[in-house]
Amino acid sequence: MRRAGHDFGVWPVSRVGSLPLAGLGRATKDFLFPPTCLCCRKAVASAGALCQECWSAILFIERPYCDRLGTPFATDLGQEGLISPEAVANPPVYGRARAVAQFDEGPVRTLVHRLKYGDRLEIARSLGLWMARAGADILAEADVVVPVPMHRRRLMKRRYNQANVLARAVSAHHGIPVDPFLLERIKSTPTQVNLTRSQRALNMQGAFAVPEAARPKVEGRAIVLVDDVLTSGATLNAAARVLLRHRAARVDVLVFARVL
Repeated sequence: MRRAGHDFGVWPVSRVGSLPLAGLGRATKDFLFPPTCLCCRKAVASAGALCQECWSAILFIERPYCDRLGTPFATDLGQEGLISPEAVANPPVYGRARAVAQFDEGPVRTLVHRLKYGDRLEIARSLGLWMARAGADILAEADVVVPVPMHRRRLMKRRYNQANVLARAVSAHHGIPVDPFLLERIKSTPTQVNLTRSQRALNMQGAFAVPEAARPKVEGRAIVLVDDVLTSGATLNAAARVLLRHRAARVDVLVFARVL
């Protein structure tokens, strides 16, 4: 559902400081390097923002939505906390999922791919702000944010884990601590692209583990798993299952986009 005036807004990621020198420094920077849209690179009023055209093209996920899956309802039934038939028939391992927007071929896909494959790490600052707002309810009840880990072989090839970059951006905007060492990826899985839901689940079996030294930090804690995109949920289910097996109090999920 589109909503041009949504709270996630085209706000800049940082605000001009109250000191005159801070304001002068920012004005000078904007003069030398005019801010552009994160997606199409048209001129915008402030850094870390989208132009109106790109903003209007994003399908934001907003209430009313399934309290468990975070998927939008077609109509507003006037009640909060409702669960969708899909969540009843096929409940995820994790507790609740929240996402900023639907994943499609427009600006959302562009932003995700630039962060994931294009070394545009500065995009995470804006995405993290929007994610912190979308997941405010689950973050308020959480003890720690944990990025979905990447296998060391893939990490060496890509040089950074976009989930960790997003988790730190969420933490910077919300204040909740990040711990990327509570979960590790011990199995190098083939790409999930073009796999069915059942194949994805099978592919992720045994992919994650909680290091022995981290187990006391998992037990009894409310954890929010962070990733860039939720597709079938196989990866996040596998990660949540391991954390719950080591007695996490609860595991929720926060992503920038999800496939519907």
